[in-house]
Amino acid sequence: MSMEHGKAQVTPPITVRIKEAIRLTGLGRSTLYEHIKAGRLETVKRGRATLIPYTSLERLVGRGP
Repeated sequence: MSMEHGKAQVTPPITVRIKEAIRLTGLGRSTLYEHIKAGRLETVKRGRATLIPYTSLERLVGRGP
């Protein structure tokens, strides 16, 4: 967390797990996996963990570049 003009600015995580992506987007698990399969959502595998870049989630919901 950084401070900018007296206000706390929260830095989003670089990646999130599937469960957190569901919570953040409000999408269902099946829908999220459909977006992954269709290539609309990036994933990164680290061992058994499937991680989703936060920027990919922002693009999916229309909040990013």
